[in-house]
Amino acid sequence: MRCSSFRACLPGLLAVAVSFALAAPASAWAAEGHSADVDPRIGTGGDGHTFPGATVPFGMIQLSPDTAMPDFKHAYKYAAGYQYGDSSLLGFSHTHFSGSGHSDMGDVLVMPIAGDVRLEPGDPAKPGSGYRSRFSHDTEVAQAGYYAVTLGDYGVRAELTSGRRIGWHRYTFPAGKPAHLLLDLRPSIYDYPGKVLWSSLRVQEDGTVTGCRTTRGWAPGRELCFAMRFSQPMTSRTLYNRETDVVYKGFKGPGNQPEDHDGQSGRALEGVFDFGNLKQPLGVKVAISSVSEANAIANLDAEGKGWDFDARRAEARADWDKALASIDVEGSKDQRVGFYTSLYHALLSPTLSMDVNGQFRGPDGAVHEAVDKNGKFEFHSTWSLWDVYRAQQPLMALLMPQRSTDFIRSLIASREASPFGILPVWAYQGMETWCMIGYHAVPVIADAYVKGVRGFDADAALKAMVASATYAPYGDLGDYMKLGYVPIDKEPEAASKTLEYAYDDWSLAQMAKAMGRKDIAATFDKRAGNWRNAYDPKTGFMRARKTDGSFREPFNPDVAGYGSDYTEGNAWQYSWYVPQDVAALVKAMGGDQTFVTKLDSVFEAKVDKSHFANVEDITGLIGWYAHGNEPSHHLAYLYDYAGAPWQTQKRLKQIMDSQYATRPDGLAGNDDLGQMSAWYIFTALGFYPVTPASDEYAFGRPFVSRAILHLPGGKTFTVTAEPLDDAHPYVGSVTLNGKPLNRVFLRHGEIVAGGELHFTMQAEPNRAWGQGADARPSSMSTSTTKVAATSGESGSKSSR
Repeated sequence: MRCSSFRACLPGLLAVAVSFALAAPASAWAAEGHSADVDPRIGTGGDGHTFPGATVPFGMIQLSPDTAMPDFKHAYKYAAGYQYGDSSLLGFSHTHFSGSGHSDMGDVLVMPIAGDVRLEPGDPAKPGSGYRSRFSHDTEVAQAGYYAVTLGDYGVRAELTSGRRIGWHRYTFPAGKPAHLLLDLRPSIYDYPGKVLWSSLRVQEDGTVTGCRTTRGWAPGRELCFAMRFSQPMTSRTLYNRETDVVYKGFKGPGNQPEDHDGQSGRALEGVFDFGNLKQPLGVKVAISSVSEANAIANLDAEGKGWDFDARRAEARADWDKALASIDVEGSKDQRVGFYTSLYHALLSPTLSMDVNGQFRGPDGAVHEAVDKNGKFEFHSTWSLWDVYRAQQPLMALLMPQRSTDFIRSLIASREASPFGILPVWAYQGMETWCMIGYHAVPVIADAYVKGVRGFDADAALKAMVASATYAPYGDLGDYMKLGYVPIDKEPEAASKTLEYAYDDWSLAQMAKAMGRKDIAATFDKRAGNWRNAYDPKTGFMRARKTDGSFREPFNPDVAGYGSDYTEGNAWQYSWYVPQDVAALVKAMGGDQTFVTKLDSVFEAKVDKSHFANVEDITGLIGWYAHGNEPSHHLAYLYDYAGAPWQTQKRLKQIMDSQYATRPDGLAGNDDLGQMSAWYIFTALGFYPVTPASDEYAFGRPFVSRAILHLPGGKTFTVTAEPLDDAHPYVGSVTLNGKPLNRVFLRHGEIVAGGELHFTMQAEPNRAWGQGADARPSSMSTSTTKVAATSGESGSKSSR
């Protein structure tokens, strides 16, 4: 139960009232850039799984508060370590995922303590039972690159900011109480007994605290090292090994004692660093490395000069202002907060995952250097590829193609270091988890190449893509290549895998065509038609077949469950997944009207939510449509392909109004490393990449009255809409650079060339616009896409 008043709960804090002045943003932080419209608390409640702490764009550090790190069976809502509804904090750790549906991390957890030190976290329901502390949201400040809160049980004002590889802390302690910093290397997000395989902790001669820990988490055997320094000298310190029931203890010696001042090794390490009665704030800076303690120290030396916390905070804010300046949006305060917080979330990953010396840990567990035939690059990891290939990475290819170049070079480097010789599936800090399905690094690369992104070794990329698409042991690709589908009696979730493999194959073919590799293109163009092997014309749904060719029985399109025919979905949600050939799907389902009627039934169905009781990722339901999960993300745009774009406009309004809000619970489901947010960005602009690796975006309708995209090369692309209000929800007409646009799609090259796209909105649907076959977005069976294959071209073109 939360107190009605923070002072009512904790009257003792009046003695440190000076610290409350820090709770509200000072005038020095008045709005100058778009970071003022970012609210990192959005998504920290409900199922958004975002974190409110401090980071920079694509930064290696995510320094954020953790309210709990329960055992993995009860940890789903704590995938980011923080839930807005909680009233106490466990501490502050340096690594987090933003919006993941599974999790790990929470490395290098620290807690500032005033007064007596307790070594166990304690029970949140029993204040004072451990080192965790109560807090109030009234004292919390969450901004892009900065977080602050007052720890109620200690009267400590905690402030956090971040650089690329370093987390910066400033702790203001109350007068008259000894100051301590507790470091706990035991807890981990998605925890379980024995997860920490080994850890080390030592104090160097110069007072630098260093250590590493190896965990058996999502990526088994992941090692994370750190280096930590303080702005004030320690008066004393004690390092603890809290492990009990150790079968073999070895022999006595330094570093092998239950308590030590200089070094410890074991599986349950803690450190307490004492600073006496401080008259000034304590500064702490922490660098991390997935390679070694020495590299963590080098990161600290290179990027951690001085102790000017406010300067570091200003740098983090400037980094965000620069990144967010890629789009200028006009609108109400609420619209701007929704838009720029979404853009903020879309720019958090993939994360920098290499040290200042260029070294990174690869999927083989070995140390590699980020250099290829084109020279040095910055290695990035944290790849939720099943999610981000859909919109988040296409957004990067549009707004920040130079970033896309580094991302693709990182994917190629990962493949070259892989023991299996394939591209990442779901990787972080260089390590593979094998989570989710498909080989969706392929469309990430193909989409960027088709849209003119260069600066990487295209031949190496194509080789990696083919290797990933033909590695028989992965996801039963062996049977898929032989039968043309994944058999359900050999592999779970076979219908989804067949469909996603077919799309990935198509995207591979697009890159091969762009490179002039007709042989490869022909092979994968043929495989791209394998979706037909999953379609059952009798039921009108995509289904899983057995090895003998028969569909698995019994069949119920409503059923969803892990290990079923589908991945995190059911037949209602997955039967629309043919982004490469929607026109053929329309035809297979009986033509435009039948297709539209069935698509309507998805959104208008009366659904018993108990169907998804065992599938925690399916959220944000509108009928069967589940906006909180990625397989549904393109569905509203499919009306464009059946001559009913006004229906797309109607459904998008329904989704935007119900699935996003500027509240802590304002995301309907996991943000999934920026995918939910990237969907919002594209949809707010009025167009969406239904088929990454094509050069087209399907039209929806805009949700901001004016947006200016600042593109590489000094080009700008402006989107305007008038009148834009609830009384005019439909598109009446569209012009591009003043000329009427009768088609319901936009080409990438038209955006990057610069210009203006204008939507005239109206009260009633324009049912004539977008009717003809030539007006619809391209499909594999109805058009041939021709893309620029030379590095000098800025975009792509399409012939119809």
